[in-house]
Amino acid sequence: MSEDIHTEVAIIGGGVQGAGIAQAAAAAGYDSCIFERATWAAGTSQRSSKLIHGGLRYLETAQFSLVYHSLRERAQLLRNAPELVRPVPFYIPIYRDTSRRPWQIRAGLTLYYLLSGGGPLGHFRKLKREEWSKLDGLNTDGLQAVFQYWDGQTDDRLLTEAVVDSAAELGARTHTGWELLAAEKIDDGYRLRFSSPEGERLCYCKTLVNATGPWVNQTAERIENAAATEDIDLVRGSHIVVDKRLGRGVYYMEAPSDRRAVFAMPWGEHTLVGTTEILHRDGPDHIVASDEEVSYLRDTLAHFFPGPQPELLDAWAGLRVLPRSNDIANKRLRDTFLLCDNDASPQMLSVYGGKLTAYRHTAERVVAMLGRRLGARTPQADTRRTPLAARK
Repeated sequence: MSEDIHTEVAIIGGGVQGAGIAQAAAAAGYDSCIFERATWAAGTSQRSSKLIHGGLRYLETAQFSLVYHSLRERAQLLRNAPELVRPVPFYIPIYRDTSRRPWQIRAGLTLYYLLSGGGPLGHFRKLKREEWSKLDGLNTDGLQAVFQYWDGQTDDRLLTEAVVDSAAELGARTHTGWELLAAEKIDDGYRLRFSSPEGERLCYCKTLVNATGPWVNQTAERIENAAATEDIDLVRGSHIVVDKRLGRGVYYMEAPSDRRAVFAMPWGEHTLVGTTEILHRDGPDHIVASDEEVSYLRDTLAHFFPGPQPELLDAWAGLRVLPRSNDIANKRLRDTFLLCDNDASPQMLSVYGGKLTAYRHTAERVVAMLGRRLGARTPQADTRRTPLAARK
């Protein structure tokens, strides 16, 4: 019979947030284990827009701290994971009927530059009119200006796997195919019961982290004495891939139907278009891009790139976790928030939300909170400088 597992930090959920926490915990010197019921990045972490960015549009809702930290994390990922994260040019076309005027875009890009701390990747410019014809067939009817700036792009699944591998190299134990059945509160932490490929297994942990993304509240129901859950909305973001190649970079478009931001970006030899923001009511296990969302994305692409329309190759959807609100999705705050059973000495902590770009910063916050209970250890590494490499 397999032996029980004993650890200081147990993380449930193998998306990028859970992977980052496992890496950060191991780097800080804690004995840690991460458990994923399927495969790494099986959920939302492989259904994102694949962007490593500060979130230019979040400046409009005054989320300056989120943008600041995301830009700092962008710089670190570009340095630490050059195989996985690369800088790409972004283009913002401004038309007569675009809701934001050129001066507003210039002001936003200036603030974006300042929050980034400057440097080559912070630079932006306004394209000369003679350059417009080189923009992949972009519609120039009514075009008044085009701005170009820089952000990053990645393969979200490969990045998550690289963070898991880094956590393992630092000493974390990693398990896939393990589903949490129940977590029982004991004197010195939790007794976890899992369904695993070897049958039912037990893990004893001093602290427990629920990093299951859209399943966060469902997972909390299996945890005895879990911190009170937060009221959330699941918001679906759908993407499509079409048989078209964009050679110049990523286009930041304003959808003509509702003025939302939609990106069209190179994805291999094809083009990835996303995303939507639709309130999702079917639960996190049933996520598909609706016909209406696919049409919305195709129509937006056709508006900016007229002519024969490319073949639809693929479509998928992921879920964002947002605090419940009456506001429309694209006006809500996107900060990650942490809910724990005891702020002074947490044994159990749940992660709500989380951006791909800022996963490391979130993990740093989580481990700092767990340290209030576990005490300090001798650090093994600094995740701000830890290289990440793609699997061979």
